[in-house]
Amino acid sequence: METIETDVVIVGGGPAGCSCALYTSRADLRTVILDKNPDVGALAITHQIANYPGVSSEMSGEALLKLMRDQATQYGADYRRAQVFGIDSSGDWKTIYTPEGTFKAKALVVASGAMGRPASFKGEAEFLGRGVSYCATCDGAFYRDREVAVVGINKEAIEEANVLTKFASKVHWITSNDPKPDDHHAQDLLSKPNVNHWSKTRLMQIEGNDGGVTGIKVKNRSIDTHQNLALEGVFVYMSGSKPITDFLGEQVAFKEDGGVLVDDFMSTTVEGVWAIGDIRNTPFKQAVVAASDGCIAAMAIDRYLNSRKSIRVDWVHA
Repeated sequence: METIETDVVIVGGGPAGCSCALYTSRADLRTVILDKNPDVGALAITHQIANYPGVSSEMSGEALLKLMRDQATQYGADYRRAQVFGIDSSGDWKTIYTPEGTFKAKALVVASGAMGRPASFKGEAEFLGRGVSYCATCDGAFYRDREVAVVGINKEAIEEANVLTKFASKVHWITSNDPKPDDHHAQDLLSKPNVNHWSKTRLMQIEGNDGGVTGIKVKNRSIDTHQNLALEGVFVYMSGSKPITDFLGEQVAFKEDGGVLVDDFMSTTVEGVWAIGDIRNTPFKQAVVAASDGCIAAMAIDRYLNSRKSIRVDWVHA
């Protein structure tokens, strides 16, 4: 089996990983990106990008990710499709194991993201990106003066529903139970004039056509029949998303929420190992935040590998 030695190995080819690879390659560090599948991940399945600086709102997440990947490889990053099944972070050289070969690096960056729960509602997978979304911050503006549904009662659902109240004419909040009376955020949401709360209600089906979502079917516990709601967007926030860390074992420290613990420079508790993007389980899961993580880690890696005392800037004042 092939063994490859390099300066930096990045596990994950999303916005965090590609941003990191761009900066490390420009710093003349030999960089390998190991990506399980470029067609999955939060950005890859995003239908339309509207809030990434400098990017046309007509661009898809998949297209933006390809631009990031191409830019990194143009500066010398070695992009490879590979599933990482284990690492050894002991010693100065970090070892990364894949079915295609073994990689040894002076610096290891884990950017494998977070794994969402499987689509569980009828029509959810079919209309993902065509009316079904997991991010109101990303897609809320597309639903100005339209009716939408928010499914879920967790903190994320409440925060995202509040975002949607700024745009949607009506937000149908669908919950399996009543929110707690002392949950001030939930009570604030319920006080909004354009919020219609469907308590003790289950989402049964998401319906639509070639143009996208046209409505949903819901069922209240106290009613035998289904009820139909005509709307154009469904935002699903069910528990289940968690950082993809199985290949790390217990070699780095984790936070209570399952995210990898890092410092201000994205360094983990193991010297020579960094963690960036959604694997940190950050509260703001945005492509621009993940890209920022990648930049920070790359500059820290450059300083670490070249024994610099300060961060080297990447711009020149004329």
